[in-house]
Amino acid sequence: MLVFGVVMIAPLAAAAAEIRPGEVLRAENAAAGEGLLPPEVLAFYRKGEWRNAVVEWPEGEMTWEKEFVEGTKRNAGRLALTEVGGIVEKEGGKQPARIIGFPFPDIAADDPQAGIKILWNYFYMAYNLGNTRANVDLAWLSRTGLDRKANLDSSILIYDGQKESHLPKSNAQNFLMQVLATVAAPQDLYGTTALTWRYRQSDKRDNVWMYVPALRRVREMAPSNRSDGFLGSEMTQDDGAFFDGKPEDFTWKLAGETEMLRLADPWSLRGETKRTALPGGGWRGHYAPGPFVGFEDPAWKGAPWAPAVAVLAKRRMWIIEGVPKDRYYLYGKIQLTIDRETFQGAWNRKFSWSGELLSLYAVLGYKNAEADAPGSEKEWFWGSSTVYNAAISLKKDRATVTGFPVGKRDESRNEIRAPLDPAFFDYQQLHRFGK
Repeated sequence: MLVFGVVMIAPLAAAAAEIRPGEVLRAENAAAGEGLLPPEVLAFYRKGEWRNAVVEWPEGEMTWEKEFVEGTKRNAGRLALTEVGGIVEKEGGKQPARIIGFPFPDIAADDPQAGIKILWNYFYMAYNLGNTRANVDLAWLSRTGLDRKANLDSSILIYDGQKESHLPKSNAQNFLMQVLATVAAPQDLYGTTALTWRYRQSDKRDNVWMYVPALRRVREMAPSNRSDGFLGSEMTQDDGAFFDGKPEDFTWKLAGETEMLRLADPWSLRGETKRTALPGGGWRGHYAPGPFVGFEDPAWKGAPWAPAVAVLAKRRMWIIEGVPKDRYYLYGKIQLTIDRETFQGAWNRKFSWSGELLSLYAVLGYKNAEADAPGSEKEWFWGSSTVYNAAISLKKDRATVTGFPVGKRDESRNEIRAPLDPAFFDYQQLHRFGK
């Protein structure tokens, strides 16, 4: 068992035998989570600030589309990594025209490039979810509850990782993805907009722009600014859905393998996902009712940022560590815990350049779900009914959560694999979001 940097063997079996599906991990039995959770997360349970039911999530229950499975098989032994971590074809050394499926289905623990191969598998799992249009709240939380929130309209255009019918028709600039997020409320932040262009070339860093209405100017930012708190929150642009930094901007290594408890969506694990086909293509996801996070429940007595409805499931995990190549990056090391079967992220821990643990980013795991619109092929992808993206500052004892609207869920846009116009992501048009 790896306890975040220290390899151990014996304690894992004892800890695993003490916590069983059907039980609730809480203050009274928190010792059962020893070695199965990051120490700072276990501390929340010890203090009675978090409590979550434990469920079974056996391996082998994840379903992928035919194209994803076939692509994964083709990728085995076909792809390699450059010295800086970019993906190329093993034969000829050229960048592949496109990739679908896990780029590296067979990873050996003694491979010196195992860390970044695991990360690329995570990204191509995420790219397969497709374009996203979402309306979410960014909620600032302190010990007293909700301090402030901002409503964001976010759009993500993906240029790889999907079957060809879902990809943009052209890609002259060799984009990997484009991301645009604009603030719809409150009024003092209205129109503030962030835009990122990420390229497939390893040697081409992200282009990042910010439009601030008060200045009426578009400002280009350094890629390292993506590690700063967005709008002064605890969440960064490099957090994304779990981790969204450019892989080649870091030096990665495999730190260990272990079994761990991770947060998961209970509706998804039960197969209770609801989707509606959109007239123009894509799907609308539907949130489950009720509070997702502690502060939304008036009766909640724990930490305001606690995952109120999530469950815990024990899974086999990779743990990888990345050190930024840019010394201006805010964090000196990032440690990612990633599911060995699904390659979904679980725990993202950030350390200072001196090695001090500063913050934790926690997200939910899920199963893929089937979507079957009349007259179309069956599709399998993101099957969640709840979201929990929580950036927790361990030093400041506060957090920011996002990924869902606070309050009325079903009035909010939550669209997957939706068609998006590349012209929408033109940086020269950012001023259109201003007052």
